[in-house]
Amino acid sequence: MPRSITRRDALGRACLLAAALACAGSLAQAQDYPSKPISIVVPFPPGGTTDLVTRTLAEALSKSLGQPVLVENRPGAGTTVGADVVAKARPDGYTLLMGAVHHTIAPSVYKKLSYDLQKDLVPITTVASVPNIVAVNPTVTPVKSIAELIALAKASAQKPLSYGSNGNGTAQHLIGTLFQQQTGTTLLHVPYKGSAPLVADLLAGQVNMSFDSITAQWAFLKNGKLLPLAVTAQTRSSFLPNVPTLQEAGLKGFDIQTWYGVMAPAGTPRPVIERLNAEMVKIIKSPAFASAMANGGCEPLGSTPAEMSALISSEMAKFAQIVKDGNLVVE
Repeated sequence: MPRSITRRDALGRACLLAAALACAGSLAQAQDYPSKPISIVVPFPPGGTTDLVTRTLAEALSKSLGQPVLVENRPGAGTTVGADVVAKARPDGYTLLMGAVHHTIAPSVYKKLSYDLQKDLVPITTVASVPNIVAVNPTVTPVKSIAELIALAKASAQKPLSYGSNGNGTAQHLIGTLFQQQTGTTLLHVPYKGSAPLVADLLAGQVNMSFDSITAQWAFLKNGKLLPLAVTAQTRSSFLPNVPTLQEAGLKGFDIQTWYGVMAPAGTPRPVIERLNAEMVKIIKSPAFASAMANGGCEPLGSTPAEMSALISSEMAKFAQIVKDGNLVVE
């Protein structure tokens, strides 16, 4: 005798049907994706390292996907303006974020954020990394080593030396904070909205030093207008092999570098994430992309979404400790 269908049975079947339809819808969306232009939001102004990395990737990705991939610069508030735009965008794969190390710092330095990095955004892949360097304008700050810089900073305590960053709560800001903690110096932090205006003021002598990326300063490092004193990562850069690390200069355990990776709004269909990951990693691992990155001092990366997620978690923990030790808060 056939068993009667209970209300619970009916509800269960309805749920299964809804899940199947949702899955089918996601697969269909992924198969049709992309059917229109894609935007990648850059949380800095044009002309900086993030912009260079994004535009290089976007150009190749537009050819690979057969749709225009546009770059939209949305600077401000230590990269959080751009992140907020993407976190609140429709999760369909057409609005992406060029995330960066700076986004793993923001949750520790801002009292209130309008988005949650790990809940409202999902990783697609890491793209590239670039060492940061301690650089000075030698005509304005006449030092030739980190030891001389520290000595000058201590002698200038009444009128602190200034350093520029890409904005409050960025990696450059945290490098400056950790530098002061480890050297016992006091520096004046001058935030900018990106590398381009920072480098312009460094060249003009408006700030004494920077902890910016090699890429942003590459042309001026090569022509001698800026002098590199040290690399802030654990190992020397292949682009500046004769420049020591801060660890070699006596600052033990100093290891902060800038990395970039693409993220999407949470809820973006998994098949779309997987399609974007496959296409992007193929580009990132190509000789053409490596050559373009080398021209700016960047190292290509490329990863799975899970690997980028693990990187985000470890970086957030590291920067939270630096922020706590430095009692650093951005309003």
